[in-house]
Formats: sequence, C-alpha cells, structure tokens
Amino acid sequence: MTVRALVVDDSAFIRNAIIMMLESDPDIKVVGNAKNGAEAVEKVAQLKPDVVTMDVEMPGMDGIAALKTIMEKTPVPVIMLSSLTTEGAKTTLDALDIGAVDFIPKNLSEMSVNIVAIKRILIEKVKAVATKEGATMQAYRPPSPPSARVAIPPRATATGARKVSIVAIGTSTGGPKALQDILPRLPANFPVPIVIAQHMPANFTKPFADRLDQLSQLAVKEAEDGEALKPGVAYIAPGRGHTQLVRSRTGETTIRVSLNEDYIYRPSVDFLMLSVAELYLAKALGVILTGMGNDGLKGLSAMKRAGSRVLAQNEASCVVYGMPKAVVEAGIADKIVGIDAMADEIINSI
Repeated sequence: MTVRALVVDDSAFIRNAIIMMLESDPDIKVVGNAKNGAEAVEKVAQLKPDVVTMDVEMPGMDGIAALKTIMEKTPVPVIMLSSLTTEGAKTTLDALDIGAVDFIPKNLSEMSVNIVAIKRILIEKVKAVATKEGATMQAYRPPSPPSARVAIPPRATATGARKVSIVAIGTSTGGPKALQDILPRLPANFPVPIVIAQHMPANFTKPFADRLDQLSQLAVKEAEDGEALKPGVAYIAPGRGHTQLVRSRTGETTIRVSLNEDYIYRPSVDFLMLSVAELYLAKALGVILTGMGNDGLKGLSAMKRAGSRVLAQNEASCVVYGMPKAVVEAGIADKIVGIDAMADEIINSI
C-alpha cells in the first residue's frame, strides 16, 4: 500500500524538508503541499490524501482553524507539527481535542543535527496512522465542560481486602484522547494511585496533566521526583526522563525520575511497569492503550508473571493498534476492552 500524504507548512524550507523525508520511503508518495490552512482545506477535499502533516502556526487560516474545518467536512488523519514551548504544547493539546491523531515537535535547531531521528519518527507516524490499523476518524465535537460531565458513582470502596493497590497505564499515539475518555469517568475518591506513562516531550506533560486535572473528578498532576504516591491521584510521568517507583526508608512508594538512556521512547512504559511489577507483585493492574510499537510489553509481561491483571485496549477504538496488539499477541492480556468501557473495567478491577 502506498500512503498518499499532503504536507502543509508556511515555510518553503520546512515543506521541502518534510517532502524529502517522506519520499525517501518507497511506501509514501507526497501528492501535494500547501502553505496555509485555506489551501490545506481545499487540497484535502481535492486530493483526498491518506494523511496530512500540518503546521500549527501559519498566516491567515492557521493549523487549528484548518483542522476544525477538515474534521467537520472531510475527516482525514492529521499529524500536527508544533513548537516545543509551553504555549505550543497547549495549542497542540487543543489540536488533539479537535481530532488530530498525533503530533511531532517542530524544533528547527535539531532539524540538521538530528535529521535521521526526526525522519524515522515522521515516517513511522505517517505510515502508522494512514494504515487500516491506524486512525479512527470522526467529525469534530467540542469537549463538554467539566460542569456538564456526569458524575460517576464510585463502586470501589475502601472497605475489605483490596485486590489492587495501584493502576499503571501506558500509551503513546492517540493516548491523550484515550486518557481523556478514561480519567474523567473515575470517581474523586478512587482508592488507589494511578501512574501513567504517555510518550510526550518534556514541555508537554505538565500542561497535559493540568488539562486532565481540569476535566477530571480525581486529582491529576505531573509526577515530581521524590514525591510519595497517594490514593485518588493520577500521576503523569514527566517527559524529561523516565519514571520508576521505589520504596522509601519509611515504606512509602515514591517517584524517581531517571535519565536512563537504555529506553528509546520517553517516558518509557516498560521502565515504569517493570518497577510496578517489582514493588507490587500481584497487587497491581496494568493497562495498555493505543500507540505505536511495543513499549510496555516487557513491563506488562513482568507484571503478569508477578500475578497482576492486564487490560488491553481493543483494535477498533485504537488510533494505532501497536502497543496493545503486542500485548494481546503475547497472550498476557486478561481482557481486551473498548475505550468507552475501560473506566468501568478499571473500577471493577480494584
């Protein structure tokens, strides 16, 4: 299958660079390019590409406005190119809410020195979201404000012997939306801590955690090095390194942020879940959500061997059925669950 791509960027240099990167892969053909959002909307309708790469900041109709129009009229998988600033992170999260399937940080200073890595990531993402296993598209629907969300009555109480003492979640491409489908459905008095590894750059994880906190009944925050885990709090692993759980001298479970170079994807799902397996043995619940590759397979395998339960998102609701597929094919998933039912399944497992 040849993937037909449309490249949108106001910089001729960036457009040409992206086109050259994409067309270095024999399975990708760039069928057109556009220098602003208005052109992008026209060319998506005219050329019907399999995937679009879209700059966020452009004169006239910017990438966000173009994305809204595309998702309303001719939905197609869109990968956003965004700056690495905190403001760029917030705009990118808006784009993911609107319907973009993924993003690539746009760092011009690294374009020349790290061209091989950038090209690999770009090609991987374009091919992943454009395949049949890739994006599940839907027209833009503005997210409902927190006040309009229905409160979910807690089914998990604090009485009796608990089957699970922690929930560990791993995800990548499509993860921000998947987590927004899960965390707001969990009760404020959720009885155990939740730790989450979402592949995301350093400047993005705190704005992402803050956004989830605003949408959710339970507390959501970016994890801090050295802090102790608390029930009813979801901790987003910071993008500046890898997160693991360690036991303090007082017996508390605390967070440690490491710059371990053995793991490609940051923050690593495997690194987090291996530590969960070591500390919690059979008293943990592992959840693997949408994403490329197989990060999480090693860690969840260790959790399974220790006696923990494992949930995997089903193919139909994944943006990219890569990470859950690896777990399912390895035979370690206790249950395969659609994203709409995942929150209830987590509650019922506690």
